Amino acid sequence: MAKTVLTAVAWPYANGPRHIGHVAGFGVPSDVFARYHRMVGSDVLMVSGTDEHGTPLLVQAEKEGVSVQELADRYNRQIVQDLAGLGLTYDLFTRTTTRNHYAVTQELFLGLYRNGYMIRETTMGAISPSTGRTLPDRYIEGTCPICGAGGARGDQCDNCGNQLDPADLVDPVSKINGETPEFIETEHFLLDLPALAEALGDWLRERKDWRPNVLRFSLNLLEDLRPRAMSRDIDWGVPIPLEGWSENNAKKLYVWFDAVVGYLSASIEWAHRSGDPEAWRRWWTGDDALSYYFMGKDNITFHSQIWPAELLGYDGRGASGGEPGEFGALNLPTEVVSSEYLTMSGSKFSSSKGVVIYVEDFLAEFGPDPLRYFIAVAGPENNDTDFTWDEFVRRINNELVGSWGNLVNRTVSMAHKNFGEVPTPGELAAEDRELLDEAFAAYDVVGAALEQSRFRAGITEAMRIVNRANQYIAATEPWKLAKDPEQAERLATVLWTALQVVSDANTLLTPYLPASAQKIHETLGRTGEWAAMPRIEEVADDMPVDPVGAGVPEAGRSYPVITGDYAAQQAHWGRTDMAPGTALSKPTPVFTKLDTELAETGPEWAPIQPQGEQEA
Repeated sequence: MAKTVLTAVAWPYANGPRHIGHVAGFGVPSDVFARYHRMVGSDVLMVSGTDEHGTPLLVQAEKEGVSVQELADRYNRQIVQDLAGLGLTYDLFTRTTTRNHYAVTQELFLGLYRNGYMIRETTMGAISPSTGRTLPDRYIEGTCPICGAGGARGDQCDNCGNQLDPADLVDPVSKINGETPEFIETEHFLLDLPALAEALGDWLRERKDWRPNVLRFSLNLLEDLRPRAMSRDIDWGVPIPLEGWSENNAKKLYVWFDAVVGYLSASIEWAHRSGDPEAWRRWWTGDDALSYYFMGKDNITFHSQIWPAELLGYDGRGASGGEPGEFGALNLPTEVVSSEYLTMSGSKFSSSKGVVIYVEDFLAEFGPDPLRYFIAVAGPENNDTDFTWDEFVRRINNELVGSWGNLVNRTVSMAHKNFGEVPTPGELAAEDRELLDEAFAAYDVVGAALEQSRFRAGITEAMRIVNRANQYIAATEPWKLAKDPEQAERLATVLWTALQVVSDANTLLTPYLPASAQKIHETLGRTGEWAAMPRIEEVADDMPVDPVGAGVPEAGRSYPVITGDYAAQQAHWGRTDMAPGTALSKPTPVFTKLDTELAETGPEWAPIQPQGEQEA
């Protein structure tokens, strides 16, 4: 039976272009997952967009001397280009500054408010002494008052996992300018997490298949649940839809309240643009629907605690009771799939610190699949992983070019040279059957890994089949068989077997390497679209919604989205028989070998820094 699978992908901030650390956490893993599920026949909806509210955009806009909306518009387009260029198959990649997003966010807030889970309290808010601007929790760092670790943020300590308030930190400083923040009294709406703690805990303890690092961290959060502010003193964001608040331009909903609502609002926008406004409900209210959320580890708390708590409260399933809002009872996450950090020389990728390799530059020089391959086979799935040019060059030259690309090229070249087409095999020998059986069994092995979001295990098994095929060719020596006319049938059988395994390996690698999978599909003499690619469309903000509150964006503004027609692709999870007689052409290399000097110098746009300069 086909599954209904929501692939909810973290929303990148629209305050700069994406670097490869970003896409290692949320981009490539989510696309591998979605592509696989489409291939097995699941009904997939993959959504995300640019996160365009909050202080980070205000800070960046001020640096660049432009309006916040102008900054968001520019980087929204840049990020759309980056992610589409990487081949990420979003059904809809949108943005948070749309009329629809405002309306959906405000409905979630009102549902929580009506059910008693949004409470008003006077809290201590952090402001910058020099600018008077509110400092977001994540822009304040200090020593954790619980475990004593340095570098704790104003919302949580990554070392002990506890939720914090900025005022709790010892020796707090602003990450923006190094100032010691001032703390003033201010009134806000807080999400009543203690009233939702029992329901949240019951749900979390039922999660059995999550990555251990994610589940441990999430369960630890239950130990110190306190009400969490869901509004901010800021003039850029979604208005608070209550009388006396919506008119106050100095207070908006917390960016992390509206960002996670984006998964729902993007699904609703997709349904509108698909021509069936209620279609989103299949993924959000269906009893059998599954939902997987992809992000980096610094966002776990918002997806395994805050967002589920919002959904439970909106549904009225906490200690305060209540009834579902107009959207109905919404499904909680099936799994939160969080990756660790991709680092560079031990430092987290950071544009502000100059530790960065931008996706745009990477794609321009290497194309999408080398980056996708590196992330899949050597990325930060369960542990922080250091990116080095030396390791990148080694992986691409030895594995992607030397093993996979070489297998495709020499197999098709020999078949083309000796037969001009896919040959007709004779009786299969034991070694032929053994290889074919291994390749066929790999569908279950790789598929089981991808079902569990174990991407490295999946691609490792696929590449094992590639290596087995190379060993088979070395053992059967078809170049020697070609010299003996009496061995023509055996030559045909060996090359047909090798071609079949190339076809199988290409299918196994399609979720990981879709661009090259299409080329190999054609190299094998096949036609049509094997692996679908996303496209960029310009759309108008024209949804017929009736938003609540003030400051709703005007209708008609245009913006780019990522979308695509993925159902028509030929790619499916299973063996496609190599048909004898299919014409073959002389192949061209699928991958390009990298200059080994790159391992020592890096490219001009991301040169390797001498050790002394790195430390400085």
